[in-house]
Amino acid sequence: MSSAQAHPVRRLYKKLLIGSALFGLFALQACAVDARVGDMIIDDFSNTDLVSKVGTRWRGVSDQVMGGVSEATVGRDIIDNRPCLHLSGDVRLENNGGFIQASLDLAPSGENLDASDYRGVRLVVRGNSEQYSVHLRTPDNVRPWQSYRAHFTAGPHWKTIDLPFSAFVPHRLDAPLDITRLRRIGLVAIGRAFSADLMVSKLSFYR
Repeated sequence: MSSAQAHPVRRLYKKLLIGSALFGLFALQACAVDARVGDMIIDDFSNTDLVSKVGTRWRGVSDQVMGGVSEATVGRDIIDNRPCLHLSGDVRLENNGGFIQASLDLAPSGENLDASDYRGVRLVVRGNSEQYSVHLRTPDNVRPWQSYRAHFTAGPHWKTIDLPFSAFVPHRLDAPLDITRLRRIGLVAIGRAFSADLMVSKLSFYR
């Protein structure tokens, strides 16, 4: 083969190598996207009536159910063009109180949700730079004050926060968290007197 014939062959070979490299790069990017597609969305708050993507409805709860005086407001809002759950109110410690929360059953009443295919809870949040908590409940939580708790800080800008199931600590019970029997999740302001202002635009279990 003459050198004049070899040059086009080399150019074609280079193009094939570049094309293969680009294809590999795109494939890696696609895998990253697909990994997030595998998340289980609990709610993206696109429904205006606070009915979640798992079919149950959000509700506000405060320490008033046990004699406290904290006040909770739970509603759907649009912040920075994002639909979100908005939990606000004053947490007060009088009468042994000290919490407000937005609570959601993860399955119809009396049923459990198996989250063993997932690694933890993912939230997209913003707030007033205070610390908040995610509480999980299972059938092992037989008392109202028992739960599995992990904490996060909601700053002034939207941020994605991952809370692995290993970060959830039993509160006032000994049984470890059984993620095959989840019943309820709560977004909670608790433990000290402060004004709560928490927004959550997405809540999911991540792989």
